[in-house]
Amino acid sequence: MVKSYSKHWPCLFPQHGPGRKHHRRIELREWQEVIVQKFSGEFAKGLFHSDGWRGVNRVRLRLCGEALDRLGIEWRFSRRNTISVARREAVARLDEFVGPKD
Repeated sequence: MVKSYSKHWPCLFPQHGPGRKHHRRIELREWQEVIVQKFSGEFAKGLFHSDGWRGVNRVRLRLCGEALDRLGIEWRFSRRNTISVARREAVARLDEFVGPKD
């Protein structure tokens, strides 16, 4: 377990704030966008693995879709709030970054 306390954490994670994340606007700052564009695969992996399940909550749909686009992974909305990566080639490409579903 790692713990850290600092009044500077909001500088590194400006999207963090009070209340539920699905009620807040989640956007990357310019400096974060530069990093995400350079490391889109790692970003996608973090999105899929951060909650411990291979899915994406609705707050991160736009960010996830943009990362998948940069990686050349075909995706679609299977529902209003659900991203689907279903084609064999797209799933194989996603697995290169995220790893196979456990």
